[in-house]
Amino acid sequence: MTLPTETAVPTAHIEVWSDIACPWCYIGKRRFAEALDSFEDRDRIAVTWRSYQLSPDTQVGLRKPEVEALVEMKGMPADQIRQMFAQVAATATQVGLDSDFDTDIAANTFDAHRLVHLAGDKRDDVLEALFRAHFLEGEVVDDRDALVRIGASAGLDAESVRDDLAAGAGADAVRADLAAARELGVTGVPFFVANRAVAVSGAQPKDVFVALLERALADVDAETEA
Repeated sequence: MTLPTETAVPTAHIEVWSDIACPWCYIGKRRFAEALDSFEDRDRIAVTWRSYQLSPDTQVGLRKPEVEALVEMKGMPADQIRQMFAQVAATATQVGLDSDFDTDIAANTFDAHRLVHLAGDKRDDVLEALFRAHFLEGEVVDDRDALVRIGASAGLDAESVRDDLAAGAGADAVRADLAAARELGVTGVPFFVANRAVAVSGAQPKDVFVALLERALADVDAETEA
């Protein structure tokens, strides 16, 4: 007797382009997670975190306070930048996130994105650890030793992380994400794309993300029935 096989349930794919040095990406990640956790068909949603660099030309090892770096980059008064940071910190607090922009160190995030790609099924944990390290703990996220510590804190093997970073592992994956962002016309992050068809930009409220998830599944189901 042959038992009937179950038909695979169609899955919607959400891709999220973000940067570790972007506080709104940190906030957006938390709001998106809240929407995903409350979504009835959570098991039908696949999420892939993609790399993006807001400041790809930042010198590796600069070790300059973020406020100072932004003063030089944007030509804005330091007090104005601190006021902007205070507003972002207040929003972060609303979603349960702590931040300390006084300890925030400007960094080139390319290697940090490599670490995320090297994390396998711990990618979400590593990304969370990177955000926390950058925005709260004053870690320099373009320092290899710091990245090894951060990876280990999220459950990765420290020596494997060190060896992989030294060998250049993950670089092609980061470049592929950056190229895909250019093809899609992404100019700011966080940027959420459902099935490469519908996009939401910014750290939107939870209900906006729920609507995106509903639309993503509806589109997949409609395509399956066609």
